[in-house]
Amino acid sequence: MHANYNDYLNLKRMKQFIATFCLSLMGVFSIFSQDATVKGKVVDANSSEAILGAEIRILNSVFNSETDNEGLFSITNNNLPQGEQVLIVNKADYVLQRIPITIQNGKTVDLGLILLQLDLSEVEAQIGVISLSDNELNDDEGTSYNVSGLLQASNDTFLDAASFDFSATFFRPRGLDSEYGKVLINGIEMNKQFNGRPQWSNWGGLNDAQRNREFSMGLKANDYTFGDLAGTTNMIMRASQYRKGGRVSYALANRSYTGRVMGSYNSGFTQNGWAYSVLASRRFAEEGYQDGTLYDANSFFASVEKKLNDAHSLNLTAFYTPNRRGRSTAITQEARDLKGIKYNPNWGYQDGEKRNSRERNIEEPVIMLNHFWTINEKTRLNTNIGYQFGKIGDSRIDNGGNRNPFGNYYQRMPSYFLRFPSPTAYDYQLAYLAEQEFINDGQIDWNNLYQANLNSSTGYSSYVLQEDRVDDTQLTLNTILSTEVNENITLNGTLNYRNLKSDNFATITDLLGGTGYQDFDRFFEGDDDTNFNQSDAQNPDRIVQEGDIYKYHYELNANVLSGFAQAQFKYSDIDFYLGANVTNTSYQRTGIFQNGYFQEGNRSLGDSEKLSFTNFGVKGGLTYKVTGRHLIDLNGGYFTKAPTLRNSFANARQNNDVIDNLTEEKVQSADLSYIYRSPIVKARATAYYAGFQDATEINFFFTQDTRSGANSDAFVQEILQGIEKRNMGVEMGIEAQVTPTFLVKAAASVGQNLYTNNPTVYLAGDDFDYDPDGVQDYFVEGNDLSVKGKREVFLENYHVAGGPERACQIGFEYRDPDFWWVGATTNYFSNAYVDISSLRRSEDFTLDSDGQPFANYDPEVARQMLQQEQLDDYFLVNIVGGKSWKIKDYYVGFFATINNVLNQEYKTGGFEDSRRSKYDLQLAEQQSSGGPIFGNRYFFGNGTTYYVNLYVRF
Repeated sequence: MHANYNDYLNLKRMKQFIATFCLSLMGVFSIFSQDATVKGKVVDANSSEAILGAEIRILNSVFNSETDNEGLFSITNNNLPQGEQVLIVNKADYVLQRIPITIQNGKTVDLGLILLQLDLSEVEAQIGVISLSDNELNDDEGTSYNVSGLLQASNDTFLDAASFDFSATFFRPRGLDSEYGKVLINGIEMNKQFNGRPQWSNWGGLNDAQRNREFSMGLKANDYTFGDLAGTTNMIMRASQYRKGGRVSYALANRSYTGRVMGSYNSGFTQNGWAYSVLASRRFAEEGYQDGTLYDANSFFASVEKKLNDAHSLNLTAFYTPNRRGRSTAITQEARDLKGIKYNPNWGYQDGEKRNSRERNIEEPVIMLNHFWTINEKTRLNTNIGYQFGKIGDSRIDNGGNRNPFGNYYQRMPSYFLRFPSPTAYDYQLAYLAEQEFINDGQIDWNNLYQANLNSSTGYSSYVLQEDRVDDTQLTLNTILSTEVNENITLNGTLNYRNLKSDNFATITDLLGGTGYQDFDRFFEGDDDTNFNQSDAQNPDRIVQEGDIYKYHYELNANVLSGFAQAQFKYSDIDFYLGANVTNTSYQRTGIFQNGYFQEGNRSLGDSEKLSFTNFGVKGGLTYKVTGRHLIDLNGGYFTKAPTLRNSFANARQNNDVIDNLTEEKVQSADLSYIYRSPIVKARATAYYAGFQDATEINFFFTQDTRSGANSDAFVQEILQGIEKRNMGVEMGIEAQVTPTFLVKAAASVGQNLYTNNPTVYLAGDDFDYDPDGVQDYFVEGNDLSVKGKREVFLENYHVAGGPERACQIGFEYRDPDFWWVGATTNYFSNAYVDISSLRRSEDFTLDSDGQPFANYDPEVARQMLQQEQLDDYFLVNIVGGKSWKIKDYYVGFFATINNVLNQEYKTGGFEDSRRSKYDLQLAEQQSSGGPIFGNRYFFGNGTTYYVNLYVRF
């Protein structure tokens, strides 16, 4: 019995032990299965107002959040990293905070109020960079290809250097034209469908409203669009996203403009759920850095947002930035030697005032309506409507076949009188007189043009001022979905539709004292009974007045429908993404004038063939976190692109002819980066590759080498097809915060941008549509395909022009606790090349008028002639700085920069002239005693320039 009783007691104790153990174990599991929470409220340290949209993340983890309208955030999960961690609190315009915390499952870390201090020096520096880029991007032709405007939202040492210090040199990161970058505003693409490039002037002068930017380099994951090789920038111009307060500023400069005044105010969200933002500015200059370049620009911006409820918000944004500016152009070395780098042939004095004949006038207002729907905590839907309309006008003198009125016309230059191998004394005398005339004047004689019109034998103007107009109307609709499947996976999707109707015509803006202008082609050499020379054969022999449309008139229509899908995966050791898109693009030209050279059928009148392209793209990438400080980043993609409107029609101003066998461009890219991040040092080194196939390009110019015989002069369209290119190189950036106030930095890019094949070429133009001498040695299709066919152009291993291929920088920044800062950089540039003439490198180069090689053809001389000119390397030193003061509730300060402190003279780019493209004429150019008549033309960089911005914030 005792044994049984003892067994009973032992069994009871065992049950109690097991129960206690199980309860304890359940308690332990309960603790470990409980969520940990990190929460708090982020407010402005000065105003105590809640900060919306601050980024909250646990360092070296995938866990993050954003503050809501009340400034509140919460990160809750049972997989939060345990123990001592660092919480990052980051918001544009504020000083980043790193807060030490200790995380334990089952407990809440309540940080209460987190006060963020306004980083005023950073705000003004950013606005300054935007201002400077705006200044550069609205400068001469050539800068329209620059991608620096894309880079201003980057937090990367190399890209910061590229957007500020490198941009003035035509430097293109990775050798990429701006058509390979995407610019979005509130999720709506702003690139022009005509040429694929952003029209920077459409939002120029809105600097204060452009600071909220999201940038992704290359094809990296992007929430809005598939992207492109040069990256994607989305400007968030939404009323609720601006920090409450106002700013008034005044800038002085000696660049594109000499003065700018700007004022802006942002309300922040009011208690009844409204927010608004307004801005107005004016930029002006009687003359910019280049002679005769006036600048007259106004900018207006307004945005209003209504928070309907916790799930829905509506935002209306509108901006209007009318601007008019005088343009300069590339000049020859001869002109530079006589007149200096500021010489601009486009202007002349009229009644004691400088008048520029080539002005650009842009007025294209934009209106956007954006709907933001927070479907739930994980899913957001953004739907947008954008509407843009207005005009772009480019003025120029129409000389109607009379003598060119420009001061640098080749027959007015000294080299023209010394074009012979052995000039006479009389030739030297004429050259000297021409040199003195050019030095002392060298500009357009407006009074002479008026006098020529008054004395015209026809009774009508011989010279008029015309404006080439593009009046675009574009509608964009898109919807952008983002959903978090779980804490590791996010899905993005976009549907986008764009419709463009583009009205293109020439109009007379000034008859220059005349009574009318005869609307026909004065270069015509045949029987005028055929109406060949008429701009509009439906209305022959018109006399047009100021404001009338003449010369050409047509419409371009484009429709683009695209879809994009992307999946992003984020884990503790690796992040990766996959994306794909599909696009359908259609184009059609509608002729309103019936051009006399192209009268048959619908050759120029009515609708053209409808073009349609279906394209696709795939991309992917990963970031492997070796440790919290060392990362490996890999990205790659393949996609096809429809040709732009510009490169689809042989000459849209005259006819409906489509490029022969037009096809899509194919693009592949890959880049591999090593990234290092520590509290002191931040660095990135990247190797990149981009390949392009089946690209099409059209060039427009006058040449003397279109055919055999005497009638070889023509204005032509040079159509290059099957172009292959390769861009590859390395880029790096590193900065070290040596002390809390002193930072050193360096950046470098070493690239090589080459043509990798020999594409084909053919010529088109109105001179190819009739036979002036009745001998069947000419062309009747509007091109030379039937007689010559497509010829090979020997471009392989020539460099693709586009600024220096190599650039490097070293510099420092000092930020004093008393709110002043200064920085300086030394920048070195090399391996820049002039853009080559394709026609010189075609099979036509070696052939005489009989179709046989020139009798005196020397391959070695030809090889030297066809070498691509490499521009000289150069150093530029830039200094930047600023200071701010807080006076009661106001911040007062200035931002200033001096570029090219040492006043170095340098060439940023240039191009060969294709007027004389055959061997015999090039040989004559080289043997000319006075130097080449049609030498290379160059763009020169500015000398020492300054920019000073004074501001008051409240």
